[in-house]
Amino acid sequence: MSLEELKEKAKRAAQNSYAAYSGFKVGSAILLESGEVITGCNIESDSLTFNICAERNAISTAISQIGNVKIDTVVIYADSPTPAAPCGVCRQLIYEFGHEARIVSYGNANEIINTNIQELLPHAFDFNEFKK
Repeated sequence: MSLEELKEKAKRAAQNSYAAYSGFKVGSAILLESGEVITGCNIESDSLTFNICAERNAISTAISQIGNVKIDTVVIYADSPTPAAPCGVCRQLIYEFGHEARIVSYGNANEIINTNIQELLPHAFDFNEFKK
């Protein structure tokens, strides 16, 4: 699947966002190594501490629908003038399911952040390093 197709899927996912408090709508499209694409959007709650990011939503959906997954690419669209990078929690979760995942973020302007999870989270926590 092309990057342009993934960007369009992420943008469409943002339309389903429930951002009643911030108005900050985000969508994510995740390309798995299997070739499947899963989308997610951010969801806010009344408590404001129980929100879920688009990336975590998509990863959770992939795991619940498919099982063990390996992430190839994460595309994030933010309905804002500038791209939005994944938060720290999302970075850790992306790393756990895609140690070399490509990350592409974009907004309503022409600016695109094209990076990878190693650059965004250079010292990721990996529990496997502590197993005997």
